[in-house]
Amino acid sequence: MKRAAFLLAAACLSLLRVADGEVQGGAKMFERLRALAGEWEGSVEWSGARSDKGKMNATYYLTGAGSSVVENLTANGTTLMTSVYHLDGEDLRMTHFCAAQNQPRLKATRFDDAKGTIEFSFVDITNLPLPGAPHVEGFMIHFVEPGQIALTFTFVSGRERSYERIELRRASSKRVG
Repeated sequence: MKRAAFLLAAACLSLLRVADGEVQGGAKMFERLRALAGEWEGSVEWSGARSDKGKMNATYYLTGAGSSVVENLTANGTTLMTSVYHLDGEDLRMTHFCAAQNQPRLKATRFDDAKGTIEFSFVDITNLPLPGAPHVEGFMIHFVEPGQIALTFTFVSGRERSYERIELRRASSKRVG
């Protein structure tokens, strides 16, 4: 009986440590997102059900007294997508204002500080005309090295899945925010 109680206590403590890591991970990763403020330039490439490639630029800036990070992704001078990152208590959240005219909301579900990645999973969506209509279902940001990031959107349309990979480099040392 004592052994079972000990194992239960150890399991609970390890769960608390995981929860602590996620809390600290969310805040720590949000700080990495805040540091993106500025101008970025790069490329975009689709794979999977879609195929296309081209140039893509990004602007990151802080709003809400630094409580949110806004990401504007542009091509040919037109803003195609905007994402807003923010903390919701212990959770790192993202709302994506998509070129598909809907707004998926995602939550960070995995942090890998060693690899420099944040993975976001679908929570819900607004303005989706039909259940199978095109929308973003997942997202990952990879901090490749200082001044270089890669964004990967998982996009679904019916049963088809596409991946939009955007590779960006800081365009200048000037920061916006």
